[in-house]
Amino acid sequence: MSTRPRAVAPGRRPAADRAERPPRVHIDGITPTVDAGRWPVKRVVGEVLRVGADIVKDGHDLMAARVCWRGPGDGGWRWVPMAYDDPSDRWSADVPLERVGRGAFTIEAWPDHFGTWASDLEKRIAAGQDVELELLEGAGLLDAAAARARGEDRSVLERAAQQLRNGKLALAGRTAPALSAAVRALAASLPDDDEITRYAPEAAVVVDRELARTAAWYEMFPRSQATEPGRHGTFADAARALGRVADLGFDVVYLPPIHPIGRTHRKGPNNSLVCGPDDPGSPWAIGNEDGGHTAVEPALGTLADFDRFVAEARRLNLEVALDYALQCSPDHPWVKEHPDWFFVRADGSIRYAENPPKKYQDIYPVNFWCADREALWRACRDVVLFWIGHGVHTFRVDNPHTKPFALWEWLIADVKAAHPDVIFLAEAFTRPKRMKALAKLGFTQNYTYFTWRNTSWELREYLTELTQTDMAEYFRGNFFANTPDILHEYLQTGGRPAFLVRLVLAATLSPLYGMYSGFEVCEGTPVRFGSEEYRDSEKYQVRVRDWDAPGNIAADVRLVNRIRRENPALQGATNLSFHTSESEHILFYRRAAPPGGSDLLVVVNLDPHHVQETMVHVPLDALGISPHETFGVHDLLSGERYRWSGVRNYVRLDPAARVAHVLRIER
Repeated sequence: MSTRPRAVAPGRRPAADRAERPPRVHIDGITPTVDAGRWPVKRVVGEVLRVGADIVKDGHDLMAARVCWRGPGDGGWRWVPMAYDDPSDRWSADVPLERVGRGAFTIEAWPDHFGTWASDLEKRIAAGQDVELELLEGAGLLDAAAARARGEDRSVLERAAQQLRNGKLALAGRTAPALSAAVRALAASLPDDDEITRYAPEAAVVVDRELARTAAWYEMFPRSQATEPGRHGTFADAARALGRVADLGFDVVYLPPIHPIGRTHRKGPNNSLVCGPDDPGSPWAIGNEDGGHTAVEPALGTLADFDRFVAEARRLNLEVALDYALQCSPDHPWVKEHPDWFFVRADGSIRYAENPPKKYQDIYPVNFWCADREALWRACRDVVLFWIGHGVHTFRVDNPHTKPFALWEWLIADVKAAHPDVIFLAEAFTRPKRMKALAKLGFTQNYTYFTWRNTSWELREYLTELTQTDMAEYFRGNFFANTPDILHEYLQTGGRPAFLVRLVLAATLSPLYGMYSGFEVCEGTPVRFGSEEYRDSEKYQVRVRDWDAPGNIAADVRLVNRIRRENPALQGATNLSFHTSESEHILFYRRAAPPGGSDLLVVVNLDPHHVQETMVHVPLDALGISPHETFGVHDLLSGERYRWSGVRNYVRLDPAARVAHVLRIER
């Protein structure tokens, strides 16, 4: 019997519409769900949703069950039969996810009267008993099932019933059709509506496009893409720079805010309160007389220039992501048109943003719970819709944890109802439960604590939580190695090897990772000791870089991104397992490949200053390798090949020469 989703037979009453009655079976332990179905699980198109459940009933009767599935755009329910696994006492079925959007699923189960009859009949025949009455009872069960069937299915059941009643045939001939696997499965799939137990509530799944799960992000400021020092870059300059980004192997190019920048209290270099006439200010101080969130900074060009930038990115197979920052400069049109959308102080002035002791005099936070809330929320949503109209389908959302969660739940659902392919990345570095809540309520991806996880035990603990707990069902972590706001001490003090270590870790621990421009030339100077802010931060000034500067790691970035694209083992999240390294300075983990692929073993020296050596313990059982077998490993970073044997194998990593091995198993 096919396991493809089948439509519920026309004319039958959906289980959800039946009157309440005592359940015939007990359904529990449904997976996958998030908070018992309160929030959707997440998958990507082309994947299979494996649904499982514990289904039991009194007595010894057999049961049948199915997953009821309503995919994006489906007008009604379809179903997939569930299979029973005796050792685990679990039922399961695979639902193919064929379209992007939001789907729903639940489980129905019922007593399998015909299956029970068939099983008992075989036992009676084996015991030599008279089964004439049982044959007639079986024919009656088939008649009842045929009445609920249509087309050829009905004919098959009717013929089997007739044969059971045909006393002229030998016993084997009378029972052969009815006891066939096809007839048993068909009869089991046609229950009496009154005997079906349906699990409530329905669970949901959000099906995203592949780029939601697997992508390499690159963040760049368009205004810094000119090649002449001191000149403000334009969209045309940024479009020319896209070739380099594409050559490095990135999938997404992310732009900080491109809108007009406020003039009032504009910040100078290094967040200075003193601003010169040529200082461009912070792009996050959005809005001036040239417009707000649906306008572009004139120094960058026009909206038509931006459209050409998007078109060039598309030609290079790059996705454009825009920063979505719901805050305003004092000069934003909303301040004049809707002063009630902001926090008005006792003296009538509008409160600027603060995160004590930090002050942001150039930014007004929005009062999302103002009296005119509905109009404000619609205006915020319409900003997203505007940029979707200009070819942007990915948004990096600035500090979403400082805005109402109810806003995001409504806005994301509303946008994705019309544009299910849109991706929202939550830039929230906050308490763990807040970050989890943002992921549950609709954000496609989330920033993580990866930047601050630099030791072996920290990485093992954190990645195990992300990939081996229920977080894997809803939280897609995007491992940015650095951001304009975050230059970790590890990069400040570790030199070029530290950048290589973090590159390899980010790109091989997660299918989603990113870097902020400057990483590839190993920029690591803070504004002062103890700070994670960059000196001469690009947030406040134009930076023109020499991408060919000595010591750059562009070739390494290009190679790592190519390895990610060529190896399916690096394109999933839950196929990660950590294994023993006899040195705390060397991290050892496996990325399991899907069927037909090759597993990868990754070994990383976390110490950017010293040579480290260790014995790593290869998971031979998981790899299907016998303890005495010699096998090959191919280092995809260096091209070298080694012969390994047994569980314990020697590794030596000198950060001056190489910081890691990415080893593909060769049998």
